Amino acid sequence: MTLRELLRPYVAAFASRFLVMLQYRTAAYAGFATQCWWGAIKTMVLAAFYGSASASAGAPISLEHAITYTWLAQGLFALLPWSGDPDVALAVRTGAIAYDRLRPVDAYALWFVRSAGCIAARVLPRVALMVAFAGLALPLMGLGAWGWQPPAGWAAGLGFAASMLLALLLSTALVMLLNVAAAAALNEKGINTLAAPVVIVLSGNLLPLALMPDAWQAALLLQPLAGVMDIPARIYFGQMAGAQMLACLALQALWIAVIVALGRAAMARTMRRLEVQGG
Repeated sequence: MTLRELLRPYVAAFASRFLVMLQYRTAAYAGFATQCWWGAIKTMVLAAFYGSASASAGAPISLEHAITYTWLAQGLFALLPWSGDPDVALAVRTGAIAYDRLRPVDAYALWFVRSAGCIAARVLPRVALMVAFAGLALPLMGLGAWGWQPPAGWAAGLGFAASMLLALLLSTALVMLLNVAAAAALNEKGINTLAAPVVIVLSGNLLPLALMPDAWQAALLLQPLAGVMDIPARIYFGQMAGAQMLACLALQALWIAVIVALGRAAMARTMRRLEVQGG
């Protein structure tokens, strides 16, 4: 069997889930409007913070970068692994998970590509709308200082694109841990409730990690959730360039490998002890 034939079911699963999720346009518009609202509030809070001379003098990033970071975080909110795949949760509750055990494909890889397709389809429309609003509409209205600024340069832009691809894979790997936990517990509500606040804070979505205490910076940058949001943003601003950028990309790739390995081991253990519900 050729590599193309081996990959065909996974490519089909990704494409079908991606196209299905793209149909939920109303959800994308509603999410975009919500993220614009929260982005405006967070921007005003940051402007008030930087309005203090002492705060702005010692800030590790400029107000311009902090505002762009905010719009970037709002546009990429759907990328965050703050909940498991709803289709997996439904399959666990109804017992349909048994069908995935019978398919002639790798169950972990099948769940992974489905989750990746779902995340990508939720993120792309919202980030495109956010770029149009904060990157184009605000400057045209004379509010460029409050808008989404372009990357630091072409190298930063290319690095950001590569980092975002790794961020999608890392986020999916983390979602897979939530999926496996939901399968083990036969319910997704508990793990999703616990994961959401941790993910939102440690990814940098709530506040740029650079604005957190200096003593925490090394630990914050090395933990896996930084690779979903904060590291791509730092590359975008040119704060991580050259060897530092390559090291950050390598860190993202390392966390993907580690978390996928953990997820596979946990899924194999869970599936051996799985009790199928429904009927």
